[in-house]
Amino acid sequence: MSATPGAEVPPVPPSQAAAGGDAADRARAALERMGAPAALAEPLVAALGPDAGAEVSADPWRLLALGGVTLEQADFCARRALGDDASPDDPRRGRALAGHLLRRAAREGHTALEEPRLAAALRSAGVRSVEPALNAALDDGDVMLFEMFDEPDDDFEGGDPGEMPDPDRWYALTRLGLAEQDLGEGLVRLGGTSEPIMDSATATETAEAAAERLGARLDPHTAAALVTVALRGVCVLQHGAGADRAIAHTLACAAAIAAESEVGMALAAPTAQAAAELNGMLAGLGGDAGAAAVPLASLLEARGPGVYGRNSERPIEAGLVVVAGAMWLDVERAAALVDACADGTHLVLIADPAQAPSAAPGSVAADLVASRTVHVAELPQDPDPGPLADTAAQAAGGVLEEGGSPGREVVVVPAESAAAAAHRAMQLITDSIPRALEIPVEGVQIVTATRRGEAGADALNAACKERFNPGPGAYGGLDPGDRVLVTADGPGYAAGDVGYLRVADDGGGTEGGTGEAGTAPAVELPGGALCPVDPAHLRHGWAVTVAAAHGGRWPAVVAVFPPEARASRPQVYTALTTARRHLSLVQAAGPALGEAVRENAALPRHTRLAQILREG
Repeated sequence: MSATPGAEVPPVPPSQAAAGGDAADRARAALERMGAPAALAEPLVAALGPDAGAEVSADPWRLLALGGVTLEQADFCARRALGDDASPDDPRRGRALAGHLLRRAAREGHTALEEPRLAAALRSAGVRSVEPALNAALDDGDVMLFEMFDEPDDDFEGGDPGEMPDPDRWYALTRLGLAEQDLGEGLVRLGGTSEPIMDSATATETAEAAAERLGARLDPHTAAALVTVALRGVCVLQHGAGADRAIAHTLACAAAIAAESEVGMALAAPTAQAAAELNGMLAGLGGDAGAAAVPLASLLEARGPGVYGRNSERPIEAGLVVVAGAMWLDVERAAALVDACADGTHLVLIADPAQAPSAAPGSVAADLVASRTVHVAELPQDPDPGPLADTAAQAAGGVLEEGGSPGREVVVVPAESAAAAAHRAMQLITDSIPRALEIPVEGVQIVTATRRGEAGADALNAACKERFNPGPGAYGGLDPGDRVLVTADGPGYAAGDVGYLRVADDGGGTEGGTGEAGTAPAVELPGGALCPVDPAHLRHGWAVTVAAAHGGRWPAVVAVFPPEARASRPQVYTALTTARRHLSLVQAAGPALGEAVRENAALPRHTRLAQILREG
């Protein structure tokens, strides 16, 4: 393993590192005996527990529990530790490899893999006896098996059901498999327990009256969507680029329906920034819209990653729950949301189907539509959506405009290499956009296709840090004043939030300290909220990946596509829809980017949700 450097070491929170000192020493000794980097000791203890040293000594393939360790590196360590006993067909290797493949699939957005696909991957890695490997993975507890039956194509003839078909066998990481199962069953529960909030005629009249109060005319498509909201327990409202006013009108009218029927409405958005954007759209209607958005993590009262105060025992106090920007939803957050919806609650997801799926595993909104078990309605496009929306709509249709827009709302900036793309991006955020468009640096966001490489988020953040806020990195490499990206849910904040690191004193005020006693790091979010946050949940946020930008919008965006980017139509479209006033597309991928928009029309994910919903 020492001959193959570069394994990424996951960060370990300081509290865990301190608690595991002796365990880390034992793990370090075990790692050194097999030629593995000692730096893996603390992450290994965090992953396997205090007996990590003994476990990895007995089974070197346990190293695959760490995301940055490759199979080749684990095999190298196994040969060092076990000698001739290190066989490619060793059951320990097969067990660890099955979990490793499922974790890799999860990082790519999949929630589960069908048995033939997983078995083929195991065989290609040298595992000849696949069944024992899969059974060992199941016995280990980190992997679960789910058996599902395809929906029959034809009715039984003559009342004879014949033989039952063999089930499809799906393997999933336990946490993802259970979350997806709970989500599917919860959605079936909501659909089965809901009653209409209003009859269709009354809902239409209420919506028309609400629109009239706001000085607007209710579009027939919006009216039909609102009737669906009133009648159905679970529904998806789809829209495209340039539908801001239609979304705002729909939300205001839905709030009126909920108020008139005395059930109440809760409105959530992916992040604090998305909630602020949505509230700005509602305020732009010119009257009291009767609705206010909050981040989903706040609605669920997040207490930490995956831990929420709202649940089945303490559900959301609203009969109508609406989530905007719902393509952002992954299975674990969606499962928590549905668990917090009491029987009879109407759940509405508002989603742009052309966007990329969530950064985390799952494809919730798309799976609901594909299942054909929930009602789907379309929201209209605004009459004059503008050049940004027009460019995004072209991309949704498979065409990437290479010349930008006449009013320079969209500007294409060619670059010859990743290094040149990075240079161009820095010019745009530091000088060109603030000077030419009078948009301050705080309103300009870099959105890049990759995290690694010369034009990836990490390198661009390092350049921005040096340019905008150089400092010693008092808080895990961060300093007060840094723009930061939140990477996990917590009290008052959500993964995907972009804000600024501040220092809160003991009295709750903010100051510009550099790590003195009595101060704690906090993030100032859009809207002004100041939230204490674990520095382990932060990284620099001047530049974020397209996946991390999901659900966010900024006045100006610099979208960067370096030559190595594996681009797709949904990825490019999502980047285009993050800009509100101006987009600079830094294009170093050449003709390949236009080809990706034309040919790579979707980002398919392996999931079970649609099938769970069909089985009901």
